[in-house]
Amino acid sequence: MTSPAHGGGPSEVLVIAKAPVAGRVKTRLCPPLTFDQAAGLAEAALVDTLEAVAGSRSARRTLVLDGEPGPWLIPGFRVVPQWDGGLDVRLAAAFDHAEGPALLVGMDTPQVTPGLLDACLDLLAGPAVDAVLGLAEDGGWWAIGLRRADPRVFLGVPMSTSTTGRAQWARLRRLGLRCAALPKLRDVDRFDDAVAVAARVPGSRFARVLTGVHAGRA
Repeated sequence: MTSPAHGGGPSEVLVIAKAPVAGRVKTRLCPPLTFDQAAGLAEAALVDTLEAVAGSRSARRTLVLDGEPGPWLIPGFRVVPQWDGGLDVRLAAAFDHAEGPALLVGMDTPQVTPGLLDACLDLLAGPAVDAVLGLAEDGGWWAIGLRRADPRVFLGVPMSTSTTGRAQWARLRRLGLRCAALPKLRDVDRFDDAVAVAARVPGSRFARVLTGVHAGRA
């Protein structure tokens, strides 16, 4: 069963991520973590996210990857490379891979669930919605959905700042898109974020890996 998609065909979820390689991901967790520990936590967050997407009603699932796939990749995902350039360029290019309405998420919110993703897709499929945006607690955003790809949505929007979410929302509205808000989530950038997110999903792979890190540091 797929989520309905008015005027655009079956829905798709895009996951934009970096391969969990030590020294290249989640370096803001260091210290207190080592690069290896941070990469392990990043891998757990990515796998939790991929599993949530796999459990959703999305018709297509695409991993837009910076790096090479590893044994952590689960079945059912098409893998495409990220373009070179700033994050705004990479986000615009990610939607070029979508074949219809698409919701894009990153690897920083391992607390996402199939039900939450389905709700986001259903909202995007509404007859009076062109775009959806989920703000993050740090001022950024954790998810964005578009009925149709349009590079103007992203190009030139300042990324990775405390006002990125507001700027992204303003851009959507400036383009005349009918926008709906998704639930606000906390993403994992720093160690206190990791602790808080793990506490919300104690049974997740992410929480188990973080517990192991704590045990190793005790």
